[in-house]
Amino acid sequence: MNCAPISWYSKAQSTVESSTFGSEFVALRILIKMLKGLRYKLRMFGIPIDGPANVFCDNKSVVMNSTVPTSNLKKKHNSIVFHRVREAVAAGILRIAKAHTSENLAYLLTKLLSAA
Repeated sequence: MNCAPISWYSKAQSTVESSTFGSEFVALRILIKMLKGLRYKLRMFGIPIDGPANVFCDNKSVVMNSTVPTSNLKKKHNSIVFHRVREAVAAGILRIAKAHTSENLAYLLTKLLSAA
C-alpha cells in the first residue's frame, strides 16, 4: 500500500508440482485468495482501492499465460488454477509482470546468497 509491501506469506504448498510453472500458478491462486480478502477488508475500512495489485513473477511462461488473452494452456492439470488467475487478471484485481531473478527481493529470504 502506498508503494510499500504490507503482507508477507511463506508456507509449504499442500500439493506437489513437477515444474515451477505449476508451482507458480498454485502460489498465484493462494495470492488471489489473500488479495481478495485484503481488498474487501480495506474497502470496509473506507479505504478506496485504485487499480490492480502488482504481482511480479520470474517465470516468463507464467506471465505470458496469465496476461495474454489469446494464450492457451497446454498443461490440463493446471487448468482450474489457470482460469482462476486469468479471471482475476481480467477483473482488474491483479496485474502480473516479469521480474528478473536478480531483481526479485523475495529471494533475499528464500534463496542461498553468496558471500559477496
